[in-house]
Amino acid sequence: MRFILPLLLLLLFLLPLASRAQLYEARTSSVNFEKREREALKVQVEASADWTRDFWQSWLKDTYNIKLKGDGLFGVGKKDNLTAKQVPMSSVTGKLLDLYSTVTAPSDSVAELSVWAAMGPDSFFSAAGTPNEFSSLRGIVQSFAAAARLKAYREQIAEAEKQLSTTEKEKDKLEKERTSLAGNTKSNLEKIEQLYKQNADNKLKSAEDSVKLLDNARLLEMRKAQLERRRARFTNLDRK
Repeated sequence: MRFILPLLLLLLFLLPLASRAQLYEARTSSVNFEKREREALKVQVEASADWTRDFWQSWLKDTYNIKLKGDGLFGVGKKDNLTAKQVPMSSVTGKLLDLYSTVTAPSDSVAELSVWAAMGPDSFFSAAGTPNEFSSLRGIVQSFAAAARLKAYREQIAEAEKQLSTTEKEKDKLEKERTSLAGNTKSNLEKIEQLYKQNADNKLKSAEDSVKLLDNARLLEMRKAQLERRRARFTNLDRK
């Protein structure tokens, strides 16, 4: 029982490595086409199905001047299979061939391209029946896989550079904001210190004014009394 857990952990560790080992490696497989199994070459790439489908078409056009059909018009009438009928591909055969392909998505991050070909309705390539042509077709699929890997890496590098640039700009922005806030904080603290001093001065002056107000009140009462006495004296003098 004690050996089972380490073996399970090892298996869980090796499974992702085994699945990644299949990436970008052309391998012989089969597809169901026109109600029959046809030998095909498949390769998995680390990308979405749409990305792989688009790049496969552009790469084939740029490399062999072959335009695949199956995308419809502006995406309307889009088919699963991409086809090119009676096209020249001298690296495979001296005859015109029909090229078929389809792209599926085994997972969210991996797409699988399947490619098969024929020189007529009943002349599909196979490893046993047409070994040279099938081997040449494998070389084309493998070349596409290598190009897809390079393109994916370039795009990842470009995206990483873009993210780095964005992060650096955000850093500069945050640094400017931090410097500005530090300056504002210093200015506010100085203003607060001035206000504390002003409040202390105001409190002292208020206390002094309170004392003066009391003195003023006593002086006012004394002046009122003095005025009343003088008015009374004036009244008495006027009666005489």
